[in-house]
Amino acid sequence: ITYNRDYVVIVEGPEKAGLLSDRGVRAAVGNIDDPETYRKMCVDRSALVVATNSDEMNTNIAFTVRELNETVPIITTADSPHSVDILSMAGSTKVVELADLLGRSFANWTMCGNFQANVIGRFDELVIAETPVINTPLVGKTVVESKLSELLGVTLVGIWERGRPLVPTADTRITRSTVLLLAGTEKQIEAYDDVFSIYQMFQHAGDPVIIMGGGRVGAAIAKRFEEREVPFLIIEKNPKRTGDSVHTVFGDAADLSTLKRAWIEKAPAALVTTHDDATNIYLTKYFRSLRPDLQIISRANQDRNVSTLHRAGADFVMSYPVLGVDAVFSFFTNQDVLMLVEGLTLFRVQAPGSIDGLTLAESRIRQDTGCSVVAIKDDGKLVVNPGPSVPILKDAEMIIIGTYEGERQFFRTYFKT
Repeated sequence: ITYNRDYVVIVEGPEKAGLLSDRGVRAAVGNIDDPETYRKMCVDRSALVVATNSDEMNTNIAFTVRELNETVPIITTADSPHSVDILSMAGSTKVVELADLLGRSFANWTMCGNFQANVIGRFDELVIAETPVINTPLVGKTVVESKLSELLGVTLVGIWERGRPLVPTADTRITRSTVLLLAGTEKQIEAYDDVFSIYQMFQHAGDPVIIMGGGRVGAAIAKRFEEREVPFLIIEKNPKRTGDSVHTVFGDAADLSTLKRAWIEKAPAALVTTHDDATNIYLTKYFRSLRPDLQIISRANQDRNVSTLHRAGADFVMSYPVLGVDAVFSFFTNQDVLMLVEGLTLFRVQAPGSIDGLTLAESRIRQDTGCSVVAIKDDGKLVVNPGPSVPILKDAEMIIIGTYEGERQFFRTYFKT
């Protein structure tokens, strides 16, 4: 809906279709394993088919669609890593392992070990990266006081404050829960890491990160930590879920004695990964009451619980649905961008004729739309983080970051119909 793409959601009953329709979602009724359903939906003219059911049903859907069309792209989700090959053989163009994707996102956002800014997009020489600022000297400063652009060359083009996206102004204050969205060249992002990653490296050197839950997501986080040589402990009730007793504390995460055995007093971070949002909210609130300084990253299985988890004390929330949507949209648009937190978008556009010849400052793009121009490509040359005096010439390509509303306002302002 946000990107004005035509779509239809196929469900197997009028009641479900009605509920979706009440929420503004375009739905159709049909058996999702019946070729006739996809024939009626004109799958031959479809740009993409997405299957998000069980691994078994997704395999059935892929086979069914392939009976009718051998070329339409098919994206399927996989709960089990063992299903990836089967889904590919059934005809899936791309298989998204959500548990692995979520686990890697948790690990990338955990401030520990050799922590570095998380690169989420590349456009030629332009690099887009996001990074928490907890435990760094940036906490408490305004954007202008941070001097990131003057000292390191990076541009602060967006922030998230407990899940709320903002386009910062010079007076925006950076807090312990702020996440920065940075734009710059590879060397400029590395310069940021050289200056600020060191503060986390020595904050809790050698102390293990606590992972709540030893399921697929917890196992994916543990695998990532092992690759980075980050110490960790998994708290798990069920001994059958993990055979790694060296890195596992068996017990209830709500039991203080269990947490003490997991070094809760010294842990740099706690990752709450269960598949039940009520449990995640409860544990998040409990851990925040025990350790006000603890970095807490929580999992949300339903979008509606993201804000509740932030209120409970989570510094960052990993939304299961949002990660899946971003993975699908990244494939669909053929862009190497994965927004780990919903709310900000990056888009390319040819410079509108109304600002031809104006400088970036004269165009008033930021003032009128709230969007930031992070790069301008003209005659094959890309200017990263262009200054206010850089001219915008005809046929130049601009790379812009803004909120969803900012993007819509940009097109309303400069491409009036």
